[in-house]
Amino acid sequence: MRVLAIDCSLRSTGVAIVEANGKNPRALYFGLIQNKQALAPSSCLVAIHERMAELIREHEPDCCALEAVIYVQSYKTAIALGAARGAAILAAAERGLPIFEYARTRIKQATVGRGGADKGQVAFMVRALLGLTSTPQNDEADALAIGLTHLRAAEASRLGVPAGVQI
Repeated sequence: MRVLAIDCSLRSTGVAIVEANGKNPRALYFGLIQNKQALAPSSCLVAIHERMAELIREHEPDCCALEAVIYVQSYKTAIALGAARGAAILAAAERGLPIFEYARTRIKQATVGRGGADKGQVAFMVRALLGLTSTPQNDEADALAIGLTHLRAAEASRLGVPAGVQI
């Protein structure tokens, strides 16, 4: 199974392609979609959508996974995050990919073993679990953790444990 995993943000979206390879998952790709502050929000959405479509064409994932909507105190942040998620989800939906979302605490629990883990712990564990030679940046690590969470959830669902929410 090959998963396109996304940690959405308007200015720095983390993306990863993670593949189940027997018992050892591997990262085929991870990176950031970085949009400069000077770029209009609508142009950021276009950049996110286009890069997602490009990654989907290049890596042919079987599904897409992302973090569920989180509570934010600023309505402006919520709107920007929702728009970025929408651009990413649209790219996956256009290709007919099933799309799953996972709560932040579930992602941290699946990766670190503790739902309250900090970003440094997530990055460290992602590096260890995937055998990476360097520690990924926070948004990249979050995307990789989302991909690992989906791979584990898919395996668990074969055993009758509920998987992520499909949207």
